[in-house]
Amino acid sequence: MENATLLAELTPTLERLVDRHLAKTKEWFPHELVPWDRVGEATGTSEWSGDEAPLPDAVRSSLFVNLLTEDNLPYYFHTIDRMFGDGDAWGTWARRWTAEEGRHSIVIRDYLTVTRMVDPVALERARMHQVSHGVVPEPETPVDGLVYVALQELATRIAHRSTGKLLDDPAGYAVMSRVGADENLHHLLYRDLVSAALEIDPSPVVEAIERQVTEFEMPGTGIKDFASHALAIAKAGIYDLKVHHEQILVPVVVRHWALEELEGLTPEAEASRARLLKRIDRVGRAGRRLADRWAETEAAERARTGDATPSRDEVGTPTPEPEPELTNA
Repeated sequence: MENATLLAELTPTLERLVDRHLAKTKEWFPHELVPWDRVGEATGTSEWSGDEAPLPDAVRSSLFVNLLTEDNLPYYFHTIDRMFGDGDAWGTWARRWTAEEGRHSIVIRDYLTVTRMVDPVALERARMHQVSHGVVPEPETPVDGLVYVALQELATRIAHRSTGKLLDDPAGYAVMSRVGADENLHHLLYRDLVSAALEIDPSPVVEAIERQVTEFEMPGTGIKDFASHALAIAKAGIYDLKVHHEQILVPVVVRHWALEELEGLTPEAEASRARLLKRIDRVGRAGRRLADRWAETEAAERARTGDATPSRDEVGTPTPEPEPELTNA
């Protein structure tokens, strides 16, 4: 089926999903979540020390990456606008999504500026680098785009909420939870669009799912020193292969999209499904091995140094969240 034909057939579903989204979404105001009473004399200076806001490096890396990801919004809008067009429900949704996403960078930046949990100078330099280069994933077809954003919005939701859980700060937890709630609703819309596409023409959608699972990258790929930040984030259990497998691939790709139950696939799509199921299994095994290895390394280092700081297991590694439902919580 041609891309334009598929998008046209999906338009009534999108209209219904946008109406559902607007009924479920909650109006909120960034300034109400920021702890302005914590503004101090140092807030407006360029001198910064990590001692001002003691925080595990991994959590600081996650805040840094999460905000810079939100900052790249103009390029995500450009990609979505290019793939889906600016007319009818597709354009309406793209603009509404952009408006909602814009609040995320506002509230996270204001929170970090007030609390000084991240060096504001390094953060601004990184923002300039990120937005000047505008590196974002570029799915090859509209179906690939739908699959990618369905996975990416959930990954972002998990990263935001898991970061909030590791902040020893109720205000920070509230900020990250609020942003995560938006990402959850965005994920649900895209997830259900993919489900509808599977009903209309399953074979190209299965092939797109395989491509996107195989090539999946978190949207922070273009961030300076992203690899080192991503490694720290993974070692802390905020977002790693194990989380990716347990909270995205299995609940969404295997269960919700009922990958194993689809019928009437072309030989090419059948081959894609077989490869995809094997890959998901490999990701799960690799994720568990890495998580165990990092836990052992952490335990050995703590024993060597006599570090009394609670380990990630003791404070509670972010647990797998249930499959998202229609909720703002």
